[in-house]
Amino acid sequence: MSMSARLRLAVTAAAAGAFTLALVPAVPAAPSVPGAVALSPVVAAHRAVPAMASGPLRAIRPASAGDPVLAAPISTSDCVSQFQRACYSPLQYRTAYNLDPLYRAGITGQGRTIVIVDSYGSPTIQHDLDVYSAQWGLPSSQVEVVKWGQVPAFDPKNADMDGWASESTLDVEAAHAVAPGAHIVLLETGVSETEGPVGVPEMMSGINHLVDAGQADVVSMSWATSEAMFPGFDVGDYTSLTTLRYAFVNAARHGVTLTASSGDGGGDSTKLDAAWPAGDPLVTAVGGTELHLNDQGVRTAPDSAWSGSGGELSKVFARPGYQNPARSVVGTHRGTPDVSMAGSPNGALWLYSSFDPANTGWTADGAGTSESSPLFAAVVALADQAAGHRLGVIDNDLYRLYAQHSPGLVDVTTGSTGPNGYTAGPGYDQATGVGTLDATGLVAALAHRH
Repeated sequence: MSMSARLRLAVTAAAAGAFTLALVPAVPAAPSVPGAVALSPVVAAHRAVPAMASGPLRAIRPASAGDPVLAAPISTSDCVSQFQRACYSPLQYRTAYNLDPLYRAGITGQGRTIVIVDSYGSPTIQHDLDVYSAQWGLPSSQVEVVKWGQVPAFDPKNADMDGWASESTLDVEAAHAVAPGAHIVLLETGVSETEGPVGVPEMMSGINHLVDAGQADVVSMSWATSEAMFPGFDVGDYTSLTTLRYAFVNAARHGVTLTASSGDGGGDSTKLDAAWPAGDPLVTAVGGTELHLNDQGVRTAPDSAWSGSGGELSKVFARPGYQNPARSVVGTHRGTPDVSMAGSPNGALWLYSSFDPANTGWTADGAGTSESSPLFAAVVALADQAAGHRLGVIDNDLYRLYAQHSPGLVDVTTGSTGPNGYTAGPGYDQATGVGTLDATGLVAALAHRH
C-alpha cells in the first residue's frame, strides 16, 4: 500500500507522541466508559498494522507494534494505565466539543448527507455502525453504499483492502459520532488510491456523480497524495493534477462543502509541496490536535497540536482570498491546515469493526487526520441543518470568523508538528490553522451568517 492510501496508518516516531503501546494480557473486569454497555472485557486479538511503501507524506508504525482489539471499550483512565495513552468515546467528544446544546435543540444533522470517499470500502459497515451506535446509545443510521466502478470482492487477507476497510470504518463511525442524525453515503471505488493520480480519477468521477445527483451536502476525504507525485510537477506543469479538480469545481458550484485530512507526516516547512486534496483552495484542510480529557470528557488541559499533523505550503495553488487574514504566515501560497480536530493516537476514538473475522472488536489505535476530516465534516452537516441549506466552501466563513475572533473558534497555542513542521502559537499557524472549535458556537455563527 502506498504512502497516501491510508492516512490513519501513518505515524512517525515523533508523530506517535513518544508513547509506546504496551500490550497486556487482560483488561479490567468492568468498563467504566460513561454510557458504555458492559461486555466481556477480554483482549480479543492484536491487529497488525499493514506496511506501506515509503513516500513523501507519511511514515508508518512498524507492523510488529500492533494494536489491541478488545471485546469492549474501557475507560480513558484504564487506557492510560494499561496502554500508556488515552482513548475516548463519542460521549466524551460530545462534552469536549460542546455538542449537547445542539442535540437538545434538535440539531443532529437530520436531513443532511455526508459522503465518505474510500477505495474498496468495508463489507460489514452497516453491522459495525449498528454495534457502535448501540454501545454508545446513539440512533443508528442506514449507510447508503455506492459502489463506483468494478469494486472487487473483499479479501480480509489483502492488506490494502484491510487498510481501506479500517479507514472506511473510521470515517463512517467518526462522522456518525458527531452528526448522528445525518445520512451517510459511503462511496466505494474499485481502484486503490495510492500516490499521485493513481485511483484519483475514479474518486473524482464518483464525487461528481453524487454532486450532480443532489446526493451530497458535505464530502469527507481521509486520503492524500503529494503534489510532487503528479507527473509534470518538477517542470512546473500541474495539469495532471488540476484537470482532476473538476469535481471540486462542480461541488463548489452546487454549494457542497469538501473536507480532507491534512496528512500525518508532521508537516514540512522546508519546501513547497502540499498534500492534495487538502491543499486545494476549494477544500477545507483539517489538521489534527491532541485532546486532554478525563473520563467524563472534561478537559484537563487545553488542546495541543498533534505532532504528526500535516501542514504545508502549496506549489500548485496561490493563496486564496479567504486566507488573506493569514497572509503573514502563508505568504503568497495556499497554506494548510485550515482548522483542526482530534487526531492524535494519544486520545484516539473508540471504533468497532468486524470485516476481518480474526480481528473483530473494539480498537482505539490512533487515526491521525483521517479522524479529523470526518469529524469536521459532521460539524458542517450540523451547521447545514441549522442554516437550512448547504454552506459551500466553508473556508470563506472560517477565516472571516477567525478575523472576527469568533467564540466558535478556539485558538490552539501549544504543541508542534514534526522535526521540519510548525509550532502552534497565538493566531493562525500551520500547526492547527485557525485552531479548533466549540461546535455550538461555530454552528450558531455559521447559521446566523447564512
